[in-house]
Amino acid sequence: MADDVTRDAAMASAAGAAPAAWAATGNVVGSRRRRRGSGSPWERYGWLMAALWLVFLIYPLMALLRSEAAQMWITTGWIALGAFVVIYVAGFMNGMSFGGGGLTTRPKPIQWVAFGGMIVTAALTIPAAGGSALSFLPFIMSFASYGLNRLAHWLTMAVCVAVTAMVVFLTPQGAAYLSILAIIALLGAVNTVSTSLIIRSAQAEELGLELATSEGREAVARDVHDLVGHSLTVVSLKAQLVRRLIDSDPERAKAELADIESLTAEAIAGVRATVAGVRSAALVEQLDSCRDALHSVDVTMRVEGDVTALSPAQSLTASWILREATTNVLRHAGASTVTVHIAPGGFTVADDGSGFAGREGSGVRGMRERATIGGAMFDVRTGESGGTRVEVTW
Repeated sequence: MADDVTRDAAMASAAGAAPAAWAATGNVVGSRRRRRGSGSPWERYGWLMAALWLVFLIYPLMALLRSEAAQMWITTGWIALGAFVVIYVAGFMNGMSFGGGGLTTRPKPIQWVAFGGMIVTAALTIPAAGGSALSFLPFIMSFASYGLNRLAHWLTMAVCVAVTAMVVFLTPQGAAYLSILAIIALLGAVNTVSTSLIIRSAQAEELGLELATSEGREAVARDVHDLVGHSLTVVSLKAQLVRRLIDSDPERAKAELADIESLTAEAIAGVRATVAGVRSAALVEQLDSCRDALHSVDVTMRVEGDVTALSPAQSLTASWILREATTNVLRHAGASTVTVHIAPGGFTVADDGSGFAGREGSGVRGMRERATIGGAMFDVRTGESGGTRVEVTW
């Protein structure tokens, strides 16, 4: 009869080891989803999978039914078995639904208490269940691997392997538990590999989040640079004009001051909208704005083609590039004429200024990034008749 129970215990470990590890993996999945703010059904009910595999504890239960130990130890064994089930399920519920942590996050003290409770309750069944108590080890190992941390994983695996090996090699009927030793060693290897993959996956997810955050910040910085850089350049030029006109032509100076006030209000609104992620400038509006800015410094802008030749997405890219190209003309080109050519799949801004120096500053890099994001090819060079030519093609 004892040999039958021993074989049953080995079967329980074989059947229950992998499912216990799989169920424990759900603890980590639930934890990661919770950090993203999910209230998924898995997070609420995934612990049932851990509870499902407790059916394999029927073998320690059978050992208690057949036990010939003192009644006190049999009673203690029954109480300990029930307590083990409650602690095991509660530990998974805590980890998955209440933020107990584990593996990829620091486990809370309650998880350590549950782990200790599982060990104590399993140990209390030994006087009555004998070697069948080894069936608890796969569950304890999996809980340590997925519900605690790496140090707990390694220590628990080493202790479980050592304890099982001692039973196998140092007890009279130890050979009957050799299969359990093999299963526990295999489970340790499986847990080691799977937890390593989970940790790497979590690290990759965190890295992806950091990269996405960084890219988002760069996008906002680029938007603010394009918007504020253009506006401040125009404001600076108009302020210089006001200083020259304030004595000779006060009325025109007042008009320019009104334009400055309007420009600063637009810039403030644009920055707010950009940070909120909802800003989109129409190409026709940008053409009017750039024409006014250039006109204020006696630069003529000609538009060739129809703005409807570009799709809405292409127009958005063209708007940002036109804004930055105009800013560069105002700052560096010394041009008298700017020509904007619009055609299906193409957008060009050319001036008759000093030409492209060949070195890409932040403005040109911003335009290139804008074009890349918009799925377009970008080119900037000195035109055939001089000046700078910015060309975008889709």
